[in-house]
Amino acid sequence: MTNASAPTYLDANATEPLRPAAREAVLSGLLLSGNPSSVHAEGREARRCLEDARSRISAGFGRISGTCVFTSGGTEADAMAIHAFGQGRRILIGATEHDAVRKAAPNADVIPVNGQGILDLETLRQHLAHGAPTLVCVMAANNETGVLSPLEDVAALCRDSGAHLHVDAVQSAGRLPFSLTECSVALSGHKMGGPKGAGALLLPRDEPIDALMVGGGQERGRRGGTQPLPAILGMAAAFNEAQAQDWSAIEALRERVEQVAVAAGARVAGREVARLPNTSCLILDGVAAQVQLMTLDLEGFCVSAGSACSSGKVAASHVLTAMGETTGASQAIRVSLPWNVRAEQVDAFCDAYERMARRLNKR
Repeated sequence: MTNASAPTYLDANATEPLRPAAREAVLSGLLLSGNPSSVHAEGREARRCLEDARSRISAGFGRISGTCVFTSGGTEADAMAIHAFGQGRRILIGATEHDAVRKAAPNADVIPVNGQGILDLETLRQHLAHGAPTLVCVMAANNETGVLSPLEDVAALCRDSGAHLHVDAVQSAGRLPFSLTECSVALSGHKMGGPKGAGALLLPRDEPIDALMVGGGQERGRRGGTQPLPAILGMAAAFNEAQAQDWSAIEALRERVEQVAVAAGARVAGREVARLPNTSCLILDGVAAQVQLMTLDLEGFCVSAGSACSSGKVAASHVLTAMGETTGASQAIRVSLPWNVRAEQVDAFCDAYERMARRLNKR
């Protein structure tokens, strides 16, 4: 058992640990007295720092600075995109989308996925063939399974039909390159190793949009409210560090987790397709996710069961249900390795998982 006073954190998809560069950037932002909207010297310095962060994030996605609209996080960025681009359009979403998209577009038509969690492109093509103005919402990488969407193919279908594509890139940003520029993109700072409280919506062009939050005209009238400058500076610093990180070492540790888990009787959701380098969704048939979480927590390991945005509930995963899982949808845990995970931590988790599976698995 690990030291109870220092649990091992393996829940990065809920939030990454704060990166050192992000911490320093936050502290520097806290020392800035000015409001970025003020015209005096202190305000101009705050504005300079804000625009520098905007430029760095935009450049990481191959876009000009004016396409980046800062938000409070990924949920607001998704809601803002659906509000701005969904009005007057039919909305199509993937069956495994995050609740930030599903609940912002409750009347959307849902495109199914296959057993590995990959969007059914033929069904999407058929829906787009109707010719009506359409907004398509597809996540870059699933938060529960890590499965990557075929974004290039989806973008081509949207391009051919004239549909607007919105991509929830909250989990993939910084971990994987992103080359599409004709879509809108939702980002979240704390998923990269920045502080909570900052996110962004990247637009395909520097253009006005119908604001979801109106107010004092900040963000050039596209999102009201004084910008949380310390969190934004931390987000930009974290994004730069995440982009520079060698994720292959994390992926090798993920493979170690999955090999041990499978040998212990587990199944890995989406294992046959491309996934995030840090994410494993482990299904232990016959053992409720709640029991697994409690057992591993007592062993000193922080993991989760699906999304962390459900007020602490552990319920059957809509993602796994959409992938064709029945009982397995309530018997899965997510292990998402953080940027600073160490090999010895993964080895200790593997030992604990083996013990748990041997004791609880009734097969």
